[in-house]
Amino acid sequence: MKHFLIGVVAALVSGLCTLQPTVTAQEKFVIKPVAEKKLKELPAGPLFWQIETFPALAKAQAAAGPTSLAVEAAGKVWLFTLGPKGGATPGGNKVAEIGPVPPVTAPEYLLRIVHSGGPPGAKTPVHTHPGSEAFYVLTGQVSQRTPYGVSHADTGQTMNGHGADMPMEVFSSGTNDLDQLVMFVLDATRPFMSPAKFP
Repeated sequence: MKHFLIGVVAALVSGLCTLQPTVTAQEKFVIKPVAEKKLKELPAGPLFWQIETFPALAKAQAAAGPTSLAVEAAGKVWLFTLGPKGGATPGGNKVAEIGPVPPVTAPEYLLRIVHSGGPPGAKTPVHTHPGSEAFYVLTGQVSQRTPYGVSHADTGQTMNGHGADMPMEVFSSGTNDLDQLVMFVLDATRPFMSPAKFP
């Protein structure tokens, strides 16, 4: 009887092993909003994102202007300011400047900073935003597919996004995990993200 039970258990274990899925799950692309601000109007003229670091969050918050967002992400304190080219904040350490940002016209604007990324192969669904986005890559490589082709940015590089309602897919295309900060200027009266298809 004992040998019979052992045989049954062995058969069951063997059967369960053959039922294991052979297809790996799609890697997850993580999107985490870290700061946002609504504005009734934007500064005039061509606009650029200024990316700066600060020694402490309180100092970044104290230095922030009306179009600035102070955040703590990826082990650092950041200040993102939307304004004219060549802008600088006293006390800040300039990291990058991205622009000019594609213009957006709206009754109210949303500035949002997102911390996002994922392992190689992770990607977003095809989608649109009611405005523009800009990327600063901390580690890895980001790629953005649009109807006009694919653009890339590597560690320490920036990538300026497209105008409102452009179908896109963003994915981690490097050999190690993507970690990035993404800046948005959007129409605050519309959904942040909408499903889309490539033409």
